[in-house]
Amino acid sequence: MSTSRPRPIGLLTATLALLRKDLLIEWRTRARLNAIIFFALATLLMFSFALGPDTKLLEKNAGGYFWLAILFASVLALGESFRVESENACMDGIRLAPADARAIFLSKALGNTLLLTALGALLVPVMVALYGVRIVTSVVDLGLILLLGSLALSAPGTVYAAISSNARARDVLLPLLLFPLVIPALLSAAKATTLVLQGDPMRQFDSWAGLLGGFNLIYWGVGFLLFPRIIED
Repeated sequence: MSTSRPRPIGLLTATLALLRKDLLIEWRTRARLNAIIFFALATLLMFSFALGPDTKLLEKNAGGYFWLAILFASVLALGESFRVESENACMDGIRLAPADARAIFLSKALGNTLLLTALGALLVPVMVALYGVRIVTSVVDLGLILLLGSLALSAPGTVYAAISSNARARDVLLPLLLFPLVIPALLSAAKATTLVLQGDPMRQFDSWAGLLGGFNLIYWGVGFLLFPRIIED
């Protein structure tokens, strides 16, 4: 009597199922979401208090402070990406499922992107109130940079979170690996955000957005290709 093998699950189906699982867990606990919101708000407040009454400097560097707050908060978000799977040995069960291991990368990276994008949307009105800036060009431009920047942090962040998930010093290892890599993306996002807030007479916005897009193509592609080897090792 022959035993039929399990039918492989499609990449899109597996990705959506894992993404739904992660979002449900996040919605029910909300521990990670609350932590990164309060941490990012505290970071914006610290920059405001550190510079004191120098409003011109706050306005000039508001885009940089905004993305630094998201970057620091992203370490908390990314570091917790694989916590549930690590603590409960769920990763072994997921890997045994008849599905492409790349679905794990896509679901985690997309989930982190949604989380960071939502965080950025919450921080925009706080930045406007604290730093006295306003959106000069377009809300659409700001939303585009917010999405591209979140994608740029999420792809390499998810890969390094998987690498450091089983390390003893994972809370230290993750930022050491991630921060040097995302400097080009952070610089591009900060420059593009500054153009949105202060005007773009030289038409430089498209160049910085294109640089962010190129960064995303490279690191999302590398993560997609290498992730199966990473979780095997």
